[in-house]
Amino acid sequence: MRKWPARAVVPALAASALLLASGCSAGPDQGSPSSAGHARGAEASDAATAEAGRSLAVAAAPAADATPTALAHSGAAGGRAHKTALKVSSYDNKTRRAVISRTGKATSTPGTGTAPSGGSTPSAGGTTAPGDIAVGDVIASAPAPGAPDGLLAEVTKVIGGADDGTEVQTAPTTLDALLGDGRAKGSVPVDPASFDIDRLLPDVKISWARSGDVHSGPEGTKVPLGSLRVDVEAKVPTAEGAPVSADASVSGFVQVAPEVDFSYGGSAARESAPGSAYLGVSGDWTSRWALKGRAAAATKPLRVPFAKLHADPVLQVGPIPVVVNLDLTCYFEISGDGSVTVDIEQDLRGDFKAGGVYGPAKGWTPVNESTMTSTPVRTSVTTAGKVKAVLGAQASVGLYGTVGVTADLAPYLRGEAEGSVKATSGTGSGKAAGASTAAASTAAASWALHGGVDLSGTLRIQLAVFGTPVFQRDIPLGALHREWKLADGKA
Repeated sequence: MRKWPARAVVPALAASALLLASGCSAGPDQGSPSSAGHARGAEASDAATAEAGRSLAVAAAPAADATPTALAHSGAAGGRAHKTALKVSSYDNKTRRAVISRTGKATSTPGTGTAPSGGSTPSAGGTTAPGDIAVGDVIASAPAPGAPDGLLAEVTKVIGGADDGTEVQTAPTTLDALLGDGRAKGSVPVDPASFDIDRLLPDVKISWARSGDVHSGPEGTKVPLGSLRVDVEAKVPTAEGAPVSADASVSGFVQVAPEVDFSYGGSAARESAPGSAYLGVSGDWTSRWALKGRAAAATKPLRVPFAKLHADPVLQVGPIPVVVNLDLTCYFEISGDGSVTVDIEQDLRGDFKAGGVYGPAKGWTPVNESTMTSTPVRTSVTTAGKVKAVLGAQASVGLYGTVGVTADLAPYLRGEAEGSVKATSGTGSGKAAGASTAAASTAAASWALHGGVDLSGTLRIQLAVFGTPVFQRDIPLGALHREWKLADGKA
C-alpha cells in the first residue's frame, strides 16, 4: 500500500510561460482591527503590487520538504496569494483540523511594521508568532503528514495552541480563492521515477529512464527519457475442447510518457467563476503486444488489470503549489467466440489527450484526441471465428485528492475469419487514415486483421475545485473510435 513519504516524491516539471493579469492592490484586512491584521493586509498589498503586470513562471516545485506553502489573507484583493513561512505540520482528514507551524523564524523590517518577503505576520517584539493565521485565510500546501494529496483549505476557526504550532478548523475551498484574477497555463511531465507501483500479476516488469543517465528495469531494456514501461506476460482462459497446442496467452508492454495539462484564466471582473479552466492528461504512447492460442468465449470481455500506478506531481503556479493526483491502471482485455486460433502481434505508437475545458458560454465540455499508427509484426489465423485483444490504460487526474477527469485509452487488435481458413501475413503498416496491406493467404474463404483505438471517459463533479459552477452529474467525454485495416486475405 502507498505511504505518504513515498508518494511525496516530486517530479521534474517542464518550465512553461505563465501570464498574470493585472490586479488591484490589496488593502488592509477589514475583518481584523488588530495590528497583526493590518500587517497581513499590508503584506498582501505589497505582494499584489509587486506581482501586478508581472509574468510568473510554471516551474518545477522544489523537493517536498522545501516546497513553499501559499497563503491568501482574508480580504486580499483578487484572491492574490503569496509564499509564507507557515506550513501544515499535520492534518486530520476526518475532522478537517490542521496544525499550522513555522518553517523558520522571520523578523519584521525595522520601521515598516511589515513582514519580509516569504515571512508571516510579525508580533510585538519583531519575531514571527507561531501559527499566526486568521479565520478566512486560505492555505495551499504540497503533500504533508495526513494530507498525502496536498491541502487546499480555508480556515474557519482558530482553535488554539498545539505542541508544534496552532490548531485550526478548516473547510474545503476552491482554487479561485488563491489564483483570483491570474492566468496560468502549463503542462507537467510526470517523472517516471515518482510513481508508486502495485504489480497485480506475477510476471510484470517495470522500467523507466530519466535525465542524468538514470535507469531502472531489466537489463537491456531501452526506455526513452521521461517514459515508463510496463511489461506483462500472462495465461488467459483457453476455449473448451481446444488442443494443448492452442493454449492462450498474452504478452507485451505499455510505454507511456504522461503529462498533466492545467490552465486557469481568471475573470477580470472577479465574477463567481474564472473566465476559463482546463484539466487533462496527455502523453506519448508506445506498445507492442501479442495474442496466441484460442481464447475462451465469454458473454462479456475478460478484463485483467496487471499494474496500478500513482504519482502526485506538484505544479508551482507562481507562489502556489498545485498538487495534481494521477492514477494509471494498465490492463489487457480479451473477447471472442472461442473458435478461432491466432498468433498475432502488433506495434503501436502515437499520442493522446483527454480532459475537460471550461468556458462561461458552454460550461464544462470534454476534450478527447488520439493519433495512433500501428504495424503488424506477425499474423496467423486458423479456423473461422472472431477475437479482439486490448492492451490499454485507465487514467484519472485530479487536484488535491479530488478526481476530476477519468479516461480509458484502449488500443486494440481485432481479427476475424469466415470459412475454413489458414492464413499468414508478413509485415505491413496501417493508420487511422485507413491504409491497408495485402497478405499471402491459403484459404477457402476470407480473413481480416484490424487495428484500432477507443478513447472514452468522464468529467467529474469535483472539477468545481477550480471555482466554476457545480454541474449536477458526471459528463461523459464521448467515445472516440478509430479503426484501420492492417491485413486481409481471400480465397
